[in-house]
Amino acid sequence: MKAKRKYVIVRTYSAGVFAGDLVSRDGKEVVLSDARRLWFWAGAASLSQLAEQGISKPNECKFPCSVSSVTLTEAIEIIDVSAKAESSIKAVPEWRS
Repeated sequence: MKAKRKYVIVRTYSAGVFAGDLVSRDGKEVVLSDARRLWFWAGAASLSQLAEQGISKPNECKFPCSVSSVTLTEAIEIIDVSAKAESSIKAVPEWRS
């Protein structure tokens, strides 16, 4: 059985914030699978609160579709996400323009 990957939030220097399954990390380079860009969130005062408690206003968030894989080359923060927060992030409706 394949082990579950750790779900994390990654803040980058210039590409924004992403949530997804941590595949690998090498210095500032992070690879995530099943990743969503967290373009705008409501109901959490900080990324730390979002990672621990999740989203309380999912319909006000702007999280586009997930991508199968993303390589982030300038990661400056990686935060472990609680199971409760992971569920709430994944439950946010897909934002479309």
